[in-house]
Amino acid sequence: MVTRVTGPSVLSERRAGLPPALAAALGDYERHLRGVRGLADHSVRAYVADITSLLDHAARMGRDELPGLDLAVLRSWLARLASTGQARSSLARRAAAARGFTAWAARTGLSAGDAGALLATPKAARSLPGVLRADEASALLDVAAAAADDGDPAHLRDLALLEVLYATGIRVGELCGLDLADVDHARRLLRVLGKGAKERSVPIGVPALRAVERWTRSGRPDLATAGSGAALFLGGRGGRIDPRTVRRVVHGMLQHVPGAPDLGPHGLRHSAATHLLEGGADLRSVQELLGHATLATTQIYTHVSVDRLKATYDQAHPRA
Repeated sequence: MVTRVTGPSVLSERRAGLPPALAAALGDYERHLRGVRGLADHSVRAYVADITSLLDHAARMGRDELPGLDLAVLRSWLARLASTGQARSSLARRAAAARGFTAWAARTGLSAGDAGALLATPKAARSLPGVLRADEASALLDVAAAAADDGDPAHLRDLALLEVLYATGIRVGELCGLDLADVDHARRLLRVLGKGAKERSVPIGVPALRAVERWTRSGRPDLATAGSGAALFLGGRGGRIDPRTVRRVVHGMLQHVPGAPDLGPHGLRHSAATHLLEGGADLRSVQELLGHATLATTQIYTHVSVDRLKATYDQAHPRA
């Protein structure tokens, strides 16, 4: 997923200042991302932010209509971002966003050609994701369980959502989108709506299921309001919990685990995948569990496992 180039207020000003033809194209593309591709709100905002930056740059170069968005503009835009210190991985994401936009413009006839198809950028270095050790993950859940012993609804919720994140490896957006009916207690499965509105069933372990049952029985009723609807996890005001709240919970709990890296919800997803592979799970099964479109995305976790194996070898073998 792409990330935003600058703050929301600056982006709003840039979007409002776009020439009419470029502004109309951006609006149509945003509707395409939501309605046709079915992307989550935060993904749509990120893509729109990058394309706003690109179109603003094009307008500054005197290109007031979409056919003027040629390869020279794309390269100039990336060069400007590079001059501000953007990392190679960030530039690669920006370029990917631009290629998606120009391909859409060509398909819809808004542009005669697809300039982005000729755009080449240095391949981003794929860094290993941060993960918890198995004992650190266990300690994290112990901390959450100890906090939940006081029966506070928020603490019961926090324990349940941490258990679910680590047990299933689902994305934070998928967690926030869960409804009560998505938990199949009898078969110990979660029905998850992933990227592109693709639905999958994910196994959930007994400890996580027990934490969810305790939350729904003893915690959720205290936070629920008329506007809670069917949401499984609720925020402090009774509405569906949002990703920022989940991130705060994960960061806050990890502060109580000595030596653990400071990770967010995605770090728990990485950890779950890594621990599954280290425990003997096959790569194809982990791909299905995580909802990855391609096996290549899942393969990064094999690098994590090999990296750990090498570190253990270096520490333990007398002839390392």
